[in-house]
Parts: sequence; structure tokens; C-alpha cells
Amino acid sequence: MKFLRMLASEIVLGTLIALLSVFTAFAGWQGSVADGQQNEFEILGMARLNDGNAEYLRSNQDITQDYNYFDNWYLNVDERPDVADYYKESFSQPLLDAIDRDNGVWDEQYYDDVYADANAYFDESDANFAKAGEWNERGDAFQLLLMVMALGLAFAAWASLLKDESNMRVVFALFAAIMFVWGLIQYLAIPVVS
Repeated sequence: MKFLRMLASEIVLGTLIALLSVFTAFAGWQGSVADGQQNEFEILGMARLNDGNAEYLRSNQDITQDYNYFDNWYLNVDERPDVADYYKESFSQPLLDAIDRDNGVWDEQYYDDVYADANAYFDESDANFAKAGEWNERGDAFQLLLMVMALGLAFAAWASLLKDESNMRVVFALFAAIMFVWGLIQYLAIPVVS
């Protein structure tokens, strides 16, 4: 009981109020930093997704052009080689590579080559969204820490307003100390984003 009375002393309560105030402010600041990083990576993810969609549409147009050029080349290769050569000069590099592979013109590698840039943007978008999710998790953890520390601060403040001999002062001081310890443990468990 003597320990609990000491916990409710003015010096301990003042120290708890100071420490809880600093950690509450720190948790709020770190939560804000995490939210900013989450927002930044979400914007990058959306930008790369838009780039990927635009590149995917351009790739579809390239494929359509390759189909047309190849058809016109094929129709003219025997009877009008000069016209066929004109169309062959317009083949995309993935189409030329597909013809050289001898696996059939429209093989899977052809499509992989044509969509390579779009897929790279989609992969980058996914990576940015995943990073935004990690920052969101960190920000949520700091919001919870902020609540715990603020609750501890409220208990310490109420305890400091009560008379020295009040049992509620001891109870509130104990709750404030518990919130402080819980907050420190919680802080150590917050995920780090690399």
C-alpha cells in the first residue's frame, strides 16, 4: 500500500503527466508521418496504375497494327513483294522476334514482349499499394498508442486534482502508470516500414 501511495505522490504524478504528454505528442506526430507516407505511396500506386492502363491500351493498338501489317504482308508476299516489304518494315520488334523464333507468329512470348512495359507499371503500382498498406498499419498502431497515452494522461491529470488521502487518487495514478507501461510495450511492437 505504501508503494501505491508513493505512486500517487505529486512528484510521481507530475513525472507521469510530463512523460505521458511527451509520448502522446510523439505518437500523434509519428501517426501523422505514417499517414503522409501512406498517402504518398497511394498516389504513386495510382499514378503507376494509370500509366499501366495507358500503356496497356497502347500495346493493344500495337498488336492490332501488327495483325494488320502481318495480314497485308502475308497477302502480298508472293504476288507483290515490294508491297509486302513495305508492310514488313512496319512490323514491331516483338513481331520480328516472334517470326524469328519459329514458334508461330502469335506465341505467348510475343504478347509478353508487347505488354512488358504495361506489366512493369502494374508491378510498380502493386508494390506502391503494398507499401501504402504497411504505412497504414503503422499509422493505425500510432493512433492506438495515442489513445492509450492520452487515456493515461487523463488518469494522471485527474489523480493530481484529487486530495492526497483520496483512494481514487491512488487508483487513477495506478491506471496512469499502467497506461504508460502498456503504451511503451505497444510502442516497441509497432511495425517498422523499410
